[in-house]
Amino acid sequence: MPGDDTPLLLQDPGAYIKAHIRTVPDWPEPGVMFRDITPLLSNPRVFRVLIDQFVHRYFSPRPDAVAGLDARGFIIGSVVAYELGIGFVPIRKKGKLPFTTVEETYELEYGSATVEMHTDAVKRGDRVVLIDDLVATGGTMMAGRRLLERLGAEVIEGAAIVDLPELGGSRKLRDSGLALFTLVDFAGH
Repeated sequence: MPGDDTPLLLQDPGAYIKAHIRTVPDWPEPGVMFRDITPLLSNPRVFRVLIDQFVHRYFSPRPDAVAGLDARGFIIGSVVAYELGIGFVPIRKKGKLPFTTVEETYELEYGSATVEMHTDAVKRGDRVVLIDDLVATGGTMMAGRRLLERLGAEVIEGAAIVDLPELGGSRKLRDSGLALFTLVDFAGH
C-alpha cells in the first residue's frame, strides 16, 4: 500500500519518529535549521509511537513524577506522566505560575532566561524524569535540573525527542553527571 511506513516503524522506531520531524530552514533566524515536532503531534499513530518510547523506558522502575520544560516539554511530559500514572510538574517561563515559586536563570546565546516551578511541586527524595522536546545548548534542561534538586528531588534522567549534538548541550549535561536519553539526533543546528 502506498505510503505504508509500517516496515520502518517495526525495524527502527527512532528512524520512524525522525522521518516525521520537519526541518524548517532559516527559522527563527537565518542559518538556523528548526526541528519542528508538530508533525509528530498531529499524526495519532506517530504520536503514540513517540509516547510509547518514553513510557516503556520509565515503566519500571517508575519515577515519582515527570517534569516538563516550557512549552513543548509540557506536551510530551504530561502525556508520559498520565500513561505512567504519576504526577506532572510544569517548569515554566518566569511569571506564569500563580503560587510561591523558586526560579533559576540561565544563559542563552544572546542574553538570559529564567524558569520557575512551584515550591511544593516535588518532595525531598522524589525521583523525577525531566523532559523537553530537544537538547540544544542544554541551558534549559540544566536550569530545570537545578530547580528540582534545590527542592530535594533526584533527577534520574533528562529526556528529549531530539538531540542537536553539535551545539554541545548533551555533552554538557552528561559531563555534569545527568543521565540523558534522546530518541533521535540531527547533525547541524
